[in-house]
Amino acid sequence: MGYKLENISFIVNGKTLQIFENGFIEHLLLDSRKIYSPSTSLFFALKGPRRDGHQFISELYNKGVKSFVVSEKIKIADFSEASFILVDDTLEALQRLASFHRKQFTIPVIGITGSNGKTIVKEWLYQLLHEKFNIVRSPKSYNSQIGVPLSVWQINSHHELAIFEAGISEPGEMDKLEKIIQPTIGILTNIGETHNENFVNREEKLAEKLKLFTHANKVIARGDDAWITRQMLKAGTNNFFWGRNKSSDLQIVSIEKENSQTKIVLNYKNGVFDFSIPFTDDGSIENAVTCCSLMLVAGIERSYIQQKMPHLQAVSMRLELKKGINQCSIINDSYSADLSSLGIALNFLDQQSIGSKRTVILSDFLQTGLTEKKLYDEIAALLQIHNINKVIGIGKNITVHLKKNEKASYQFYNTTEDFINQFLSSQFKEETILIKGARVFEFERIVHALEQKVHQTVLEINLNAIAHNLKEYQKFLEPSTKIMAMVKAFAYGSGGAEIASILQYHKVDYLAVAYADEGVELRKAGINLPVMVMNPEESTFDAIIENNLEPEIYSFELLNQFDSFLKQSGLQEYPIHIEIETGMNRLGFNSGEIEKFGDVLNQANSFKIKSVFSHLAASEEASQDEFTLLQHKKFVDASNELEELLGYPFIRHIANSAAIIRHPHLQMDMVRLGIGMYGVDIANTNSLELQHVAVLKSTIAQLKYLKKGESVSYNRKGIVNRDSVIATIRIGYADGYVRHLGNGVGKMVVNGQFAPVIGTVCMDMTMIDVTDIPNAGEGDEVIIFGKELSIQQIAEWASTIPYEIMTAISQRVKRVYYQE
Repeated sequence: MGYKLENISFIVNGKTLQIFENGFIEHLLLDSRKIYSPSTSLFFALKGPRRDGHQFISELYNKGVKSFVVSEKIKIADFSEASFILVDDTLEALQRLASFHRKQFTIPVIGITGSNGKTIVKEWLYQLLHEKFNIVRSPKSYNSQIGVPLSVWQINSHHELAIFEAGISEPGEMDKLEKIIQPTIGILTNIGETHNENFVNREEKLAEKLKLFTHANKVIARGDDAWITRQMLKAGTNNFFWGRNKSSDLQIVSIEKENSQTKIVLNYKNGVFDFSIPFTDDGSIENAVTCCSLMLVAGIERSYIQQKMPHLQAVSMRLELKKGINQCSIINDSYSADLSSLGIALNFLDQQSIGSKRTVILSDFLQTGLTEKKLYDEIAALLQIHNINKVIGIGKNITVHLKKNEKASYQFYNTTEDFINQFLSSQFKEETILIKGARVFEFERIVHALEQKVHQTVLEINLNAIAHNLKEYQKFLEPSTKIMAMVKAFAYGSGGAEIASILQYHKVDYLAVAYADEGVELRKAGINLPVMVMNPEESTFDAIIENNLEPEIYSFELLNQFDSFLKQSGLQEYPIHIEIETGMNRLGFNSGEIEKFGDVLNQANSFKIKSVFSHLAASEEASQDEFTLLQHKKFVDASNELEELLGYPFIRHIANSAAIIRHPHLQMDMVRLGIGMYGVDIANTNSLELQHVAVLKSTIAQLKYLKKGESVSYNRKGIVNRDSVIATIRIGYADGYVRHLGNGVGKMVVNGQFAPVIGTVCMDMTMIDVTDIPNAGEGDEVIIFGKELSIQQIAEWASTIPYEIMTAISQRVKRVYYQE
């Protein structure tokens, strides 16, 4: 279903500036990096705190997008073959269009809100009901002021049921989402602590969430919390409560947990029935009863509920990027197959495969409601627009219906078993492989075949957290202030190319590495951002030039060496960066050398200064603020003198992660963001809502049952003073777990409880005391650092800093990158 541009202009209360072709619009576009079918896409130029969509109109026009909704006057003459609709607010226009689109359909619509569990409930309802209904649902967790309109826009005439999430962070937001979703049935999952700071109290937050259900015919919620039930009754909603109270519409009679499943006994309309789910945690039990309530409200027979509940599957909330065989990278999305999530996965593939071949392994797409021809034509178009080099289709339908593109190679198999039986590892080399399939195809077997085999200690990197932390720091910056992201030392141990890809995707201005070989690896990975090399060596000048890297120059000796090399190469005005010494006393030209330095540069035509900078020695420490400000003054004086001598401007930067927050007046033209991007507030300002980027985890290899007085590890340093259970963990100092954490200094987390290190840390193994964790077992996951145990705490125990802990993690530890 599409709309003509003239109709859209009327719907959004816009003014038509120019209509080139009054064609049908089928796709809404908000991001210049995610273009699909440009000729039928309408771009909304949204404005953010640092990015303004109007800045990307020219780029999109050149890529084939011809239709735009804007809130600023545009120089029409520059876009003769484009159409423009002028509105007061582009976000409001997007929401108006989505609201109008929703009103064209009379199907049941489920609206879900709450602090936790929204996405799980939505995905479980899809698992339970997709055989009965053709369902449209929010992609992943698209539940914001922008995500909800994009979700609702997906509804078409084939759909019989819609399920949408709605998330809010402050008052006034839910009214807008209610007008877009217009749910006929509402679900309130729970009310937690998230975003409490933006509301006066819990009552205000709950009242805001309940606005989603203003016109709903029925609202489902847990009835055991008297405060919530009072508020819902006060709001006047038509409620369906579940819980242990006898007054509940659906009463929980009993919950029996055994091994890996739970039996739930319920009483509904004076009739007792039960079902089992393959989970034992309280959150899953709550979500399952919520789903059961919805199905009862919808008139689904109990026998169907009992049949489907035992087959619920865990919901994968993330795309994982792993190292594969033969220098391949594997993107694991082997849990779902639908068009909306395929688009998201292909965008992630674009982001992580710059410079390498792209392979996609797809299964049949089941129960989409589209004809086979239309479905596989859309899939083929997506694969073509994302420049896929190799397509492997598994399933009888995709084999028959997927159109081939002459630029790609194709292989087809009827079943996953057929693929596994004919699998040759030599067929995959130096490519990024997206694996995406419906659950029934069991593509996890393919993932296992393609994964690089390494030991069970893993460093998980959350790419969403990198992007989130970047935005947290951007809040403190002027829109004109540039960002240089530090990805030296393998991006603080997190993976240089992978981190650089997400930073390039989010349009940082510069990258910085320590040595030239790190920059070369970024170029090999397809990173095209400017890269500053902080420690250039004469032996690497050729690599620097060949890969268009920009060296830092900090001494006359280095300046002369690079000047000679450039002259021999016949190059002029090569970009360089100059470090000025202001108090760190490590590298850089002293302020007294600026005049001489300027004279040398004026006599040479080999160089062009891109930036001048200095390092702050103690910006995170309040006791050193006077020294920090003195450094800044020295830098300003020296850089002013140099600019006057050279006669042209350059970028200036001195602020690091801590200074961005503690000394915002020092941000100048650019800031250097390092450890803060990885979730560590080194200054402990508590001014940021940083997310943990890295989780280091391992497993229990073996349990030992020792008697009082027995010893553990080398030199018998660990003596147990009681009968004890000792767990051997698959991590040692060769993996980066420093020896200083031995003998009770460090701790690890097992099943949510702290377990102290006992004895000396070995090269490949470390022992911990799990005597007080009775449910610990061999193979259990062990958290070395992460959300439960911060890297700052590990650093404190080890008498060092988080930088050292992160960069010490060895390359034999498997890195797994994921995106929610």
